Amino acid sequence: MNLVVQGAEVDSLVLKQLASLTAAHSIVQITPGAFRLVDAEEHDDVAALCERAALDHAWVPGGRRLADYGLFVTDMDSTLINIECIDEIADLQGLKPQVAAITEAAMRGEIDFRESLIRRVALLAGLPVEALAQVYEERLALNPGAERLLRGLKQAGIHTVLVSGGFTYFTERLKQRLGFDEAWANELEVVDGRLTGRVSGSIVDAAGKAAHLERARAALGLHPAQTIAAGDGANDIPMIQAAGFGVAFRAKPVLRAVADCRLDHSGLDGILNVLG
Repeated sequence: MNLVVQGAEVDSLVLKQLASLTAAHSIVQITPGAFRLVDAEEHDDVAALCERAALDHAWVPGGRRLADYGLFVTDMDSTLINIECIDEIADLQGLKPQVAAITEAAMRGEIDFRESLIRRVALLAGLPVEALAQVYEERLALNPGAERLLRGLKQAGIHTVLVSGGFTYFTERLKQRLGFDEAWANELEVVDGRLTGRVSGSIVDAAGKAAHLERARAALGLHPAQTIAAGDGANDIPMIQAAGFGVAFRAKPVLRAVADCRLDHSGLDGILNVLG
């Protein structure tokens, strides 16, 4: 196995400790903040040592490369981008605390996502549609490493899908901005320039996200092992479990528990360092 460690700063002493602990054959620098310990032996103390040093770590079979994959599917809110869009929309209604509390409970897996979305969207009734543009232009930012990740995936010929329990207003703009091959999300119903408090069509929930991964995988003729998925909350669990390699990005504990790789200290481009 190879051990990939990465973070904002990687102390050379910690690297040496990890190499000794795992009897690694060699250390290869991937980027200034990422290193691969080649032919390392798994050890129970690696996780604790990396956590103390604010490093992410991932065990990767020797020979595994990004070229082995053909599909990447990612969540949007708090994964690709820095905000939960619905919370910021609600803030313009003076309702952020109420909506954010429901969002947080849903992401922890404490309440059903579909039910939570219906409840949250209902609170947005009457808001001018221009509020969506205000959120996109003034509050939304890409999470660190997002652009480098998408460039790397496209260069590797990997099909990219953005799938969200959020809203098409944002996914379509991000699709164009970053060059995703597909984007799927919920559509907010608008009448006379105002949100009605309802969603048009079927709701993209946890099962829907996994279904989009499976549909794209089948269309591309790929084996499940050739897929990558990234997310942060409970509604990403089925998608992460369906993927050959699941990434928990600054995620809730319930998702970290089922992912193959956790990125708590690195940017999204850490995926390239792990599999590159």
